[in-house]
Amino acid sequence: MERDEALKDAPKADAFRDKMKNFRDAETVTGICDMLRKGGNWDDLSLCFGVINLNEAIIEHVLLNLKELNEAKLALSFFHWSSLCKKIDHGLSTYCIIVHILVRSELFTHAQALLESAVKKHCIEDFGFPKLSESLLGTYYITGSSFRVFDFLVQTYARLRMFDEAISSYSLLEKYGFSPSIVTWNILLNFVQKSNQSTIVWRIYEDMLMRRTYPNVITVRTLTNELCKEGKLQKFLDLVNMIQRERCDSGVIVNVALIDNMFREKKWDQGIVFLRRMVQKNMILDKVAYSLIINGFCEKGDLVRANEMHEDFLKKGFPSNSFTCTSFIGLYCKEGKFEEVNRLMKEMVSEGLKPYDMTYNFLIEGLCKLGKLEESLNFYEEMIRMKYLPSVCTFNELVFELCKLGKVDKANGLLTDLLDMGFSPDEITYCLLIDGYNREGRTIQEALKLYYEMEFKGPSPGHMAYSLLIGGLCRWGKVKEAEKFLKVYRDKLLSPTKSIYNTLIIGHCESGNIEKALYYYDEMIRDGLVPDSRTLRALAELANKDNTLLIVNEVFDGLANI
Repeated sequence: MERDEALKDAPKADAFRDKMKNFRDAETVTGICDMLRKGGNWDDLSLCFGVINLNEAIIEHVLLNLKELNEAKLALSFFHWSSLCKKIDHGLSTYCIIVHILVRSELFTHAQALLESAVKKHCIEDFGFPKLSESLLGTYYITGSSFRVFDFLVQTYARLRMFDEAISSYSLLEKYGFSPSIVTWNILLNFVQKSNQSTIVWRIYEDMLMRRTYPNVITVRTLTNELCKEGKLQKFLDLVNMIQRERCDSGVIVNVALIDNMFREKKWDQGIVFLRRMVQKNMILDKVAYSLIINGFCEKGDLVRANEMHEDFLKKGFPSNSFTCTSFIGLYCKEGKFEEVNRLMKEMVSEGLKPYDMTYNFLIEGLCKLGKLEESLNFYEEMIRMKYLPSVCTFNELVFELCKLGKVDKANGLLTDLLDMGFSPDEITYCLLIDGYNREGRTIQEALKLYYEMEFKGPSPGHMAYSLLIGGLCRWGKVKEAEKFLKVYRDKLLSPTKSIYNTLIIGHCESGNIEKALYYYDEMIRDGLVPDSRTLRALAELANKDNTLLIVNEVFDGLANI
């Protein structure tokens, strides 16, 4: 009962005890309780106590006097009677007392209904979190309640789709010894999963394991459904098959997905601790765990510990696999150690291990960053022959290198081929190509084609795309057309960026339109943006030619402040 004793010092517990001590209507409370125990009806109660000013303190004392298991239903009836017949608007502590009494008496349906009412009334309407949790803590000890009440609180938040409040509640209550039951974790995971909030799903599962509550069949089913919804189930099935070379149960797949998520969030040390714990609990296979730990050290950049773990892995008789080899290849590529990369690639071939999409992604990106475009393209072509698609990040790296060397048409052609294979580029892909065509200075038409491709096929153009397109049009002297795209941009409720304003002002200056240039200059200042020095010089030169002395002075003042 140590945790119950700890709740004596919970938030609001002292204040609630003081309120109880200062109570002065004990006779009234005794009279009401005696009448209820003798089977008196509500009309009798109204008649006898109608003249009494029934307040929150009296109601709470009556409820506490009726907290025993055999009187809990009387307490519930009195709670409802005081609300319906006496028009009492129950406060948060009154709700908490009756909920505690009902949970203690295992009248769970009634407890959950009232807890939901309390949440709607005091959390949604009054923005009461964490007041509800604190009030439940403050009234816990005096009601002789059980920790199940906090399970019901988290479940209630889950059912009402108040997921942040659910997480905050179990986090707040943890220091008082509370950890949700597996039933509560499953209810919370289920509602979050159905609400399409994948990030929160994996965070909750991580929290669950951190508190040493382990999954059951229902947990695994919910998380498997989440992987299906995210379109990642096959990815993790393939990954485990690559390591294990035999079928594994769904629980292993789910745990691999969690560790992958933690590593992507750079929680390497915590993920490795989880893996060791999973091995002890038979939640993951040794070979899979070792491979993931090696991957974690490689992603963290800790080559020494990765090698130590790999040696241990081999000593245990586990054969090498494509996943661990690729983990090392990724680290060597980041460090520019391509002699080691070549050695590993030869080892993979000699051991009959095949590179897969991540292997090629690492190779292409690493070679691009070293400026070895031809070698990078060779691996890209091999990757396509093997029916693998590059990641968006990898392809963008390749496009960047091609555009840097003036090979925009080649990059655009690669994108066309990939689109036919089901590749999904992002805005950066298109922006790199648009910028490449702008730099080549051949024609604006190719850049416009890419813009319309974005509009009709996705991804939708954003700040970067419009900035590059408007800039390209202005360079070609098509300022009026650039302004049309500015209108489209604004129709999407996007505010022009500093880059867009600078480009339009310079464009109008170069075409000799001082009026339009000043119009965008004034608009830019109103938006709280500062023109760059090139823009101010262009304005000053044009204003000087146009003998607009006041403008010249204002612009030179602006230049002096840069």
